Amino acid sequence: MNNSKYEAVLFDLDGTLLDTALDLGKATSHVLSLYGLPPISDETARTHASDGMRALLRSGIPESEHHKYDFEAMRLQFLPYYHEHIADRTRYFDGTAELITALKRHGIPYAVVTSKPDRLACRVLGKFPELADIGVIVGCDTLPVSKPNPEPLFYACRKLNVTPEKCLYVGDHIRDIEAGRNAGMKTALALWGYIKDKSNPQAFGADYIAEDFKQLAQIIGVEI
Repeated sequence: MNNSKYEAVLFDLDGTLLDTALDLGKATSHVLSLYGLPPISDETARTHASDGMRALLRSGIPESEHHKYDFEAMRLQFLPYYHEHIADRTRYFDGTAELITALKRHGIPYAVVTSKPDRLACRVLGKFPELADIGVIVGCDTLPVSKPNPEPLFYACRKLNVTPEKCLYVGDHIRDIEAGRNAGMKTALALWGYIKDKSNPQAFGADYIAEDFKQLAQIIGVEI
């Protein structure tokens, strides 16, 4: 029975539901190696993972040399490698599986709205049993627009047949909080995610700040 104040919970993916940074970093380092450039560190991967592929690639090249590289061509080299190695080192965050199980137990619908391409989002989620049956996955290429535009969140709500104003959106990037706000949703900042500066989480403007999945569960109104 759903006793939560929310009709549904929407999640970002990278840095929110799954710790994907090390595989994203590995794919980045692979592409950089094709150009004779050194690999990026795991820490650099975590710092830039929520900013997208181009940001990861740029992180491995001095800014003064960015003009020398075709980042769209590099992105196209990134994609097939990452597709094949998408879950080599990707892991649940502590509490991911338990929260999803609790949402199912309480009959609370949930969806993923991510900046990852739809095909890659479906592939990585399919590698994890508790996430493999998520029926609504909205990627950055599902619609002509992406976060922080609210339309991907509206689209997910239409698929779930829920009201945006009665939903919670959870993410680790300012883009996520802005998207949720633009959609009229309540928002929760995933403090365990890839946040560059965690010293002032209030600056994101989220309605809630969750330090871990246990605290997020309390915000939602379920127990894990």
